[in-house]
Amino acid sequence: MSAVSGSTPEIFVVDDDPTARESIATLLAEAGFRVTLFADGVAVINEARARVPACIILDLHMPGGSGLDILAKLDARHYAAPMLVVSGRSDIPCVVEAIKRGAFDYIEKHRAAEDLVPRVREAVDAIAQRPSDYGIWDPARPTFPGAPTLTPREHEVLAQIVGSASNKEAAARLGISRRTVEIHRAHIMQKLGAKNSVDLMRIVMSRAPDEASPNPHQSPRHDPRQLTA
Repeated sequence: MSAVSGSTPEIFVVDDDPTARESIATLLAEAGFRVTLFADGVAVINEARARVPACIILDLHMPGGSGLDILAKLDARHYAAPMLVVSGRSDIPCVVEAIKRGAFDYIEKHRAAEDLVPRVREAVDAIAQRPSDYGIWDPARPTFPGAPTLTPREHEVLAQIVGSASNKEAAARLGISRRTVEIHRAHIMQKLGAKNSVDLMRIVMSRAPDEASPNPHQSPRHDPRQLTA
């Protein structure tokens, strides 16, 4: 563990790759953050339980304890600081699972130079407004923005998506064609204003302040070319 001195707020960065750790630390330090670095999940879990930083950045794939493991052990849905996961590859099932476990956002490492600092700032600013039931989705009582605009069949397809089912698996479980699932999925993404699978999970895991209101979720953060459904 090492620290990069600077002004608060403090960011914990967890990555087993020393080059990646230092690169992320440099970006954050230049933006005025104080950065503490960890090479493994055990060290950050112990430290995060002892004191709460402004934000935690986790590598998704690490030997001996992945970012998913850390999200679970720290109970990210209820932890007082936002947690962002980073990865060098677009592993949709793992990213979706990370969002379900309470990760605030996902960043691809090759886009970190342009995306990391703005998303960290957004996460730090937004965590105070995150609802207490964030990360809990009840398909029988959906409360996410735009839920009333979906048809019963679209809710069924969405439940399969949330369960990390592929289009083929969803089709088999619902007794419909794969093409029909793809059409419903496209309609769901359009109605909810989701740009990609990760964005969709964030919408579904959030809570609408007023279900009768139009969908207020319009996220400009994700480039659909980077992460597709």
